[in-house]
Amino acid sequence: MELSQLETFLAVAEEHSFSRAAVRMHRTQPAISQVIRKLEEETGEQLFDRSARDGALTSAGELLREYALRLLALRREANSALGELRSLERGQLVLAANEYTCLYLLPVLDAFRRLHPRVDVAVQRSLASRIPEGLNLRNFELGVVSFRPDLERFRSIAVYSDTLAFVVHPEHRFARQARVSIADLGGESFVAHNVSSPLRRQVVETFERHRRPLNIHVELPTIDAIKRFVAMGNGVALLPRLTVQRELETGELIAVSVDELHVRRLLRLTHRRDATLSHAAVALLRVVRSFARSAGAPYAFQVERGG
Repeated sequence: MELSQLETFLAVAEEHSFSRAAVRMHRTQPAISQVIRKLEEETGEQLFDRSARDGALTSAGELLREYALRLLALRREANSALGELRSLERGQLVLAANEYTCLYLLPVLDAFRRLHPRVDVAVQRSLASRIPEGLNLRNFELGVVSFRPDLERFRSIAVYSDTLAFVVHPEHRFARQARVSIADLGGESFVAHNVSSPLRRQVVETFERHRRPLNIHVELPTIDAIKRFVAMGNGVALLPRLTVQRELETGELIAVSVDELHVRRLLRLTHRRDATLSHAAVALLRVVRSFARSAGAPYAFQVERGG
């Protein structure tokens, strides 16, 4: 049973005539009769009372009419919903990010929501190392990572260039200095994240290379906790600058340049190369590109190539 058959069936039922239904549907009367005959063969029921001059429906025809109306209404509803998806009048966008990279998304999502307020947005919290696996499992469409993914399997777009900030309390002895040497940090008590990461390993290796101790005396589970603890006057920290922008603006924390410590991190939006992105995801990428053009550095939109 096809929807086109049901459309013809309803036309005959509403016109009470095979000939008038043929005119309405721009077909010949024999073609209309053939469709109805085939439909009756498929259902095993006679749908029209052939003895009645007004093309009355049988009881089976009346029952089918109810279902036909509902099915065609569902088709109209489906087409309307698909149209709304294309026009971004509805839809859902699911991304993944960690505590750090989510901060990049906030201004971008703000711009996206202003353009497409009817699209629901969900950002799942994930360890960056698990985002490629989540993309392969279709748990989300886009992920934000701070490393270069496998470019054979994933499309990678560099979207933000961040640096490492050495932050101290406003009353710390370094707070009034524009810059210090890594040699000056050997006696400092560092507050660090308790999850190992490539960034932490890079910092450790830098201290080892300069033969200076990195004294981590406190480890905390979130970046927000680290910032608050240092702002209370406890130790110092090395954090992505993106994560301390607000505190630096308000003066809760002070950033001091460390001569030998120049760590640059590229944040990337990534998705499966073989993915057919939703209309919402494509629209977000357009917003990311536009945002980078208007905001400028450190925002960017650079598709990474292999090799």
